[in-house]
Parts: sequence; structure tokens; C-alpha cells
Amino acid sequence: MIRPPDLTTTCPMTIAAILFDLDGTLANTDPIHFLTWQELLKTYDLEIDREFYQKQMSGRLNPAIVADLLPHLSPEQAARVADEKEAQFRQFAAQLQPMPGLTDLLAWAGDRALKCAVVTNAPRENVRFMLDILHLSDRFAPVTIAEDLPAGKPDPLPYQQTLQQLGLSPQEAIAFEDSPSGIRSATAAGIYTIGVASTHDPETLRAIGASQTIADFTAPHLWDDLEAIAPDPREKTRSVS
Repeated sequence: MIRPPDLTTTCPMTIAAILFDLDGTLANTDPIHFLTWQELLKTYDLEIDREFYQKQMSGRLNPAIVADLLPHLSPEQAARVADEKEAQFRQFAAQLQPMPGLTDLLAWAGDRALKCAVVTNAPRENVRFMLDILHLSDRFAPVTIAEDLPAGKPDPLPYQQTLQQLGLSPQEAIAFEDSPSGIRSATAAGIYTIGVASTHDPETLRAIGASQTIADFTAPHLWDDLEAIAPDPREKTRSVS
């Protein structure tokens, strides 16, 4: 089996921040979003399957989705549809769990004083809800929400804004993304991007631009690479003493 490109050869030997998408990356929410959209759109006599959802909807902003699928709605009606969809999503998502390995990764980052940020297309209320459900409300700074910006993913602006707030260059960060729009956004900002294959197959994510892919944060090759570029500083202290 061919090993994917690793961080030690394609990314600087020192990183200062890890940037995370929210939906599909911190938690596997995509099945819930799909079912919520599927049920809601039935009331408009629209049937969607998983393939259509992944190609046309996953990772996109709600206004764009509603404009494409329900172009006859007024802006006010479209906004109500998007609000209704997200309210239903929050009801279904009350038992969300962190992506496997996420807790360990955040602890690892904390031990190395790495900054952790969230960069998301999700609506603000969903962001607050999900971070609270996952017990991560105080873990990320900044939390960059696309609806606060002139453009969301796949535009690079959300990631560029995050880097600016952190005072870092693209070469000082890595990003985890699960959707085509997110990967395009992060890579266009010049950030080494790892695809989380929770919603799309690894080949699709690599074809879009992910430098490597993982099923979740327990992937052994991910941990090998992370330890190589950011070894535990406590080990260095022990060796000196």
C-alpha cells in the first residue's frame, strides 16, 4: 500500500496552530444533516438521495442551497426554510459525540501549546449548540463563522481571516476538513489540509486537494506525523536534565 504524503516532508517542521472544520470534522453530523434536509424538502415535493446531497449540498451555506433548490421562494421565505432546517437538525443532534480521537488530539495540542481554532460554514446558533453538546465551548479561539464574512467556503477568506486573527502564516498551520468546499477553502489559503473521510471517500478528498486523508483522528499515520513535527516538549526537558 502506498503511504500518503506526510507532514514531515510537505509541511514545516514546526506548526503553531490546528484549524478545524466543525460539521463532519469535530463530529460526524453529515448523516443528520442529510436526513433533516431530506424530510424538509419532501414538504416541497423534492426527493434527494445521498449522492445528490454529497455533490450538491454538503459543506455549502444554507442560503446557496435554498436558492438552488427552491428558487421560487422569496428571500424571507428562504430564510425561514433555512431556520426551520437548522432547528430540526438541533433536535436530532442532541446526542452528538466527538469524532473518535478528537479528545486525544486536543489534549496533545494543549501539551504543546498549539492554538486551536474552528472555521465553519455552519450558522452561528448551530456552532454554539454543537460546541456546547461536545463540551468544547471554551476550547477554540477564534471560532470563525462564514456568515460573519463577505464570503464563506469554498472561498479562502474564512481561513485567511483565521490566520490573520492568530497572527500566523499559512505555513504555520494545518487544517482538518471533510467537505469539498472546505478543502478548497483551506488549500486556497495555502494551508496543509488533511481530509477527514467521514462524508466523502478518501479518493474524492485527495482529488480536490487534501494532502492526505484519515478516517478519524485515531489514524496511526496521522499520529506518527504529528509526533515528528511537534514532539512532546516534556521529553526534551527530561533529556536535558
